[in-house]
Amino acid sequence: MKAAALNPAANPRQALIARLRRIEGQLRGIQNMIEREESCEQVLQQMAAARKALERAFFATVACAYEAEACSEHANEKIIRKLHSVSDLLVKYG
Repeated sequence: MKAAALNPAANPRQALIARLRRIEGQLRGIQNMIEREESCEQVLQQMAAARKALERAFFATVACAYEAEACSEHANEKIIRKLHSVSDLLVKYG
């Protein structure tokens, strides 16, 4: 297995694609639940989970864009570490 596959931070683009594929699977599962006429509460629970997963993907992308802009050649190492920390919080709690 490649190192990037073991460490999603090594390739944020691939990590985002993998996250979106998982969300896509969740959505297909929800469609199947509706076709099987499962209870509205169960469907809503899965919709809420998929929505939260999509929000996390959104904030991960925002954090990535933020880091890319902030980590220019003029930023020093201390600032870059702090920005990584802030973007981690954004992804975690956003």
